[in-house]
Amino acid sequence: MSACCEWLAQPGSGAFLPRAATPSWRRCVAHNPVTSSSQAGPIESSLVLAADDPKQLAGFYGLLLDSTPQPGLSARHWRLPLPSGGRLEIYAPSSRRPRPRQHGRLGICATRAAGAQPALQVLHDWRLQLLARGAAELEPVRLEPFGAEAWMADPEGNPFLLLVQGGTS
Repeated sequence: MSACCEWLAQPGSGAFLPRAATPSWRRCVAHNPVTSSSQAGPIESSLVLAADDPKQLAGFYGLLLDSTPQPGLSARHWRLPLPSGGRLEIYAPSSRRPRPRQHGRLGICATRAAGAQPALQVLHDWRLQLLARGAAELEPVRLEPFGAEAWMADPEGNPFLLLVQGGTS
C-alpha cells in the first residue's frame, strides 16, 4: 500500500490528510472520493518520488527535464513542472514511517528531438551530462526504429529512460 493510501479522510472536506497531518500537507487528489463538482476542485495529477535527499534529487531531475525545481510544502519537499504538464513531487518520507526501497515498473521517460544531429550523438552527450551528476547506466545504449534510448538510474537508484527521436544517421 502506498503512503498516499494511508492518508485519512478529513471529515466534511472530501480531502485526505496523512496520519501525522500538519498544516503544510496537501490533499491526496488521486484517492479523493468522487464528489459533486460544486464541492470539489479540479483533479490534478503528479508523479511522486520518495528520496533520501529531495533537494539534491530535485536538482538532478531539473537537469534531466530542463525544469527549475521549486520549493514544495516543506523543507523536505520539492516540485518540478513537467515539460508536457503536471509535475514531479520529490519528498522525503516520514522518519517515523520509513519505506523500504522498491523496484517497480514505473519510470520517467525524458524525450528529446535530435534535430539535425545524429540521435546517438545527442544521446551520448545527454548521458555524459547526467553521469557527471551521479546517474548510472542500467543497460547499454540501443538504436531502435523509433530513436536512440538508454535506461539509466538517478543518484538514488530510481530508473529512468532517455529517448532521442529523429536525427541523422
